[in-house]
Amino acid sequence: MSCILHIETSTEVCSVALSQDGASIFSKEDFKGPSHATVLGVFIDEALSFADSHAIPVDAVAVSCGPGSYTGLRIGVSMAKGLCYGRNLPLIGLPTLEVMAVPVLLFHDLPEDALLCPMIDARRMEVYAAVYDRALHAVREIRADIIDEQSYAEFLEKHPVYFFGNGAAKCREKLTHPNAHFIDDIHPLAKWMFPLAEKAVAVEDYKDVAYFEPFYLKEFVASTPKKLL
Repeated sequence: MSCILHIETSTEVCSVALSQDGASIFSKEDFKGPSHATVLGVFIDEALSFADSHAIPVDAVAVSCGPGSYTGLRIGVSMAKGLCYGRNLPLIGLPTLEVMAVPVLLFHDLPEDALLCPMIDARRMEVYAAVYDRALHAVREIRADIIDEQSYAEFLEKHPVYFFGNGAAKCREKLTHPNAHFIDDIHPLAKWMFPLAEKAVAVEDYKDVAYFEPFYLKEFVASTPKKLL
């Protein structure tokens, strides 16, 4: 089984992890941010030192690639690409919203027909969100949503929908359908990236290091006042 270095910087939380044999073997997190430019390099050095001290070769680098903070994603992806160039390692890019769904699937007892709606705060009543089934198949692709009382009505009428992430709390007053459920304290963290990253390794789903860019939802960003970003 591969040893993978994971980097997550899409929100105010900065985190780095190592995984091997289907488990996280090293993890560092900073919830005081955003301070990615200061702490990310330190966390990566500590992770690599841990791997070296245990004679574990790092086989790939996985990075959470958005949507999320423009600055945070740039820092994380740039660091991941630098490591891949310097160590001749393959690069794995993972959608941030799928990473957020991993702890929900691992630690929460959900109905068979449940849908998952991870949300990243995009200021005001706007969120970056997608809708997934329990197999993480996209029922609705990633979009920038402006939340009102009718948001996600087509899903809530037929399924229990679980909302989580740093954009979900502000939606409680708007999403009052009986099928709307909220899960607190879910963050995209590097230690939750390993199931998705190992799946990518198994099928050799690697990114082109030279051309890989994070996913910003560029059309939304271009139309949003800079003071909101």
